[in-house]
Amino acid sequence: MAENKRSAEAVGSNNTVDVREIGTIIYSLGCFPSQADIHNFIAEVEEDQTGYIHFDKFLPAMTRVLLENKFPPIPEDRVLQAFENLDKEKKGYLDSEELTNYLTQEGEIFNQREMEEMLVAFADPEKRIYYENIICQLTFDPDK
Repeated sequence: MAENKRSAEAVGSNNTVDVREIGTIIYSLGCFPSQADIHNFIAEVEEDQTGYIHFDKFLPAMTRVLLENKFPPIPEDRVLQAFENLDKEKKGYLDSEELTNYLTQEGEIFNQREMEEMLVAFADPEKRIYYENIICQLTFDPDK
């Protein structure tokens, strides 16, 4: 919810989109690009390197991304397998500290804000992430 609200606020009163919000906007639309994909998208639409993209340039580019299904989601079984590989003790959950270590040190690095948002959204009061319960929120099945 907070992500969608922030995405709606990302378009400023001067009809520009803050480049720092591009990833959040794209993710909230059900697309799952890599950080490199996001940087390439920004480079394609940001003309003047001000940190803002004119909405009239952003909208057609984002429409193309959606129509071409350019950044499809990862299938549920692959996401489950990834979590199971991280859960060495086969507990069915990851502690938030453990997940933070994985996601801020390996692979495509999450920044502090992204980690905080994920933990607020998915961790239970004991700061555990029961991954089987959240996989449907992390993936999208177009056939369902």
